Amino acid sequence: MNRFHSWREKAGAWLSPIVHLSNNWISLTGVVLVTSSAVFWLFSLPISMRRELDNPYLGILLFLVVPAVFVGGLLIIPLGIYWEFRRERRRGQNPTGLPLNWRNVDLRRLVIFVGATTVVNVLIAGQASYKAVTYMDSVTFCGQACHTVMAPEFTAYQNSPHSRVSCVACHIGPGASWFVRSKLSGVGQVFAVAFNTYSRPIPTPVHNLRPARETCETCHWPQKFGADRLRIVDKFAEDEANSRTKTVLLMRIGGGRKGGPGIHGAHLGEGVVIRYAHADEARQTIPWVEVTRPGAGVRTYLAADAKPEQIKNLPIRTMDCMDCHNRPTHTFELPERAVDHAMAGGDISPSLPFVKRQAVTLLKAAYPSREDAARRIPAALHAFYRENYPAVYQQQRLEIERAARALTAIYLRNVFPEMRVTWGTYPNHIGHTDFPGCFRCHDEAHTSADGKTITQDCNTCHQVLAMDEPAPKILTDLGLVTNGAAK
Repeated sequence: MNRFHSWREKAGAWLSPIVHLSNNWISLTGVVLVTSSAVFWLFSLPISMRRELDNPYLGILLFLVVPAVFVGGLLIIPLGIYWEFRRERRRGQNPTGLPLNWRNVDLRRLVIFVGATTVVNVLIAGQASYKAVTYMDSVTFCGQACHTVMAPEFTAYQNSPHSRVSCVACHIGPGASWFVRSKLSGVGQVFAVAFNTYSRPIPTPVHNLRPARETCETCHWPQKFGADRLRIVDKFAEDEANSRTKTVLLMRIGGGRKGGPGIHGAHLGEGVVIRYAHADEARQTIPWVEVTRPGAGVRTYLAADAKPEQIKNLPIRTMDCMDCHNRPTHTFELPERAVDHAMAGGDISPSLPFVKRQAVTLLKAAYPSREDAARRIPAALHAFYRENYPAVYQQQRLEIERAARALTAIYLRNVFPEMRVTWGTYPNHIGHTDFPGCFRCHDEAHTSADGKTITQDCNTCHQVLAMDEPAPKILTDLGLVTNGAAK
């Protein structure tokens, strides 16, 4: 007991100065902040150990707000002590006999105590900072923290082939420099959201995106040979029977040195460099193209109405994956194409009379909000069959309900009135049926000085095996159709 009292007296002797000097409103505020945030952090540890939080705002609270409060409190405490020390010195006071001589045992003990607590605080702050950085790299933070702004892109991402790839894998990639650059860019975006100055819709293409060769090609290698691939495109007419036709294409993927250049080999093959000038921000109008091929030298093509002196003032870009695959993860459909996919997949039954025509009409209608569309689209589809086809409505009620859900889902995936995103807002450069895409260059109108043109020959990139046929023979020959139905 005597030893305990002796230890307590000694501890009080060298702690009393810091206790005295921290007895001011600044330091006390810091103590409250540190204590509260540390206790909150301890109780939140079980939650923070989860792989990823589903609620973005809970993550912001745990990994951004709480660490900021903790560190802020740690900074405020010594600030208050220093302020109080200066105030007492100006008054000529030093009632605590603060030991300022390093040979003083009490001072050394105080330094050890402060050092030990600092190590603990650094460990807490380090863990919190690590979790904060990890959280800011999560899909939840990227897609849902600014839910209104990122709703279109996040929704498209969830329905894409890359829905299991994290956002930062493509938008940032490895390396500290790009990480820092992205966070600095993010600061500006935070202010834009806070002050409601962000663009609606989000402009594309993204100019500060990391080069595709440093991100896309970590998984996809265009120089690797890709075999020809069969593609079947289903299309439904807007007649009462929803007549179905199929287009069958053999896609010449190519690449590498085997079996011809193909699509990838022609554009991104070994030694191939393509540069182009674009006259608009969306890179839809391309008046100048320069192609460098091994053994063939450099050839320049000009659009029919392009003038050489105009090209000098246009931005020039070296072609990469993103010039064709410009919406690899954030693809938005057009209503006709989306309905065809839903009908081919069985979500909308082709047995419903005029369902293709009615579906496209309902999707293209103007709705003030997504909530209003989700309410009116199913009601309008039910009303159409109830009034025009009462027998069908009675017999196929479940199919109509299923079609209504599919139409609502299509609308909610593609239209966001609050962000001014509607049908066709974001063009997709793959192909040439819905948007110019390939035909931006392959139009037979870009001509070189020696009279060569950039070809528009259909068989350059694909071989057409059937075009809008009800029952293509090629599918039967390949065993892909049984009893008139596609496998």
